[in-house]
Amino acid sequence: MTEAPAHDEAHGGGLGSRLNWLRAAVLGANDGVVSTAGLVVGVAGATESQAALLTAGLAGLLAGSMSMAAGEYVSVSTQRDSEKAALAQEKRELREEPEAELAELTGLLAARGLSPNVAREAAEQLTARDALRAHARVELGIDPDALTNPWHAAAASFLAFTVGALLPLLAIVLPPASARLWVTVVSVLAALAFTGWWSARLGSAPTGPAILRNVAGGALAMAVTYAAGSLLGAAGV
Repeated sequence: MTEAPAHDEAHGGGLGSRLNWLRAAVLGANDGVVSTAGLVVGVAGATESQAALLTAGLAGLLAGSMSMAAGEYVSVSTQRDSEKAALAQEKRELREEPEAELAELTGLLAARGLSPNVAREAAEQLTARDALRAHARVELGIDPDALTNPWHAAAASFLAFTVGALLPLLAIVLPPASARLWVTVVSVLAALAFTGWWSARLGSAPTGPAILRNVAGGALAMAVTYAAGSLLGAAGV
């Protein structure tokens, strides 16, 4: 007996949920690595003081992680409020104009390739089973059972940023002064290459462009901040 070919393609809400978590985690980790690396490398260009580097790195980690969490919470809360408002409006329309909503659902299904008769029958069956859920998914693209959670997104961003920021912070303060800059640069670029590869793999996208974007962005950020720090240090600021 021939077995059906297996595949791991994600469908429906599972893919959307995974991509949302992926977005928050990757953005948080990348921001943690790049912003903290830029900060400590910039300070390293101006001074060799381990205390100054540690202070700058910790301040950047705390400020960045809180900023990421707050920003993600506000963004996702706005999205959730919009989804709830759309569902409330749809519920009201279903109550006040059920025939018009049935015709609308029929048209939406027909627009997806169903014949008019099949679309009508499918719309009637979906409406009889759960009209609000049918309209939410087909018309609005919302799963009423899986609305975005702002607290989850905020926590993911906070943790991802913190983990990302710890790498350049430890890399700049633990090695001896003569090696700390190059240890930090190499560690940061390796971490960015990994997060680029990881995000591309989880998102089923090509890995090369993602790695190149991450590494190039991080290298540019560190070069600019180191140059600025070196100029300020040379000027005695």
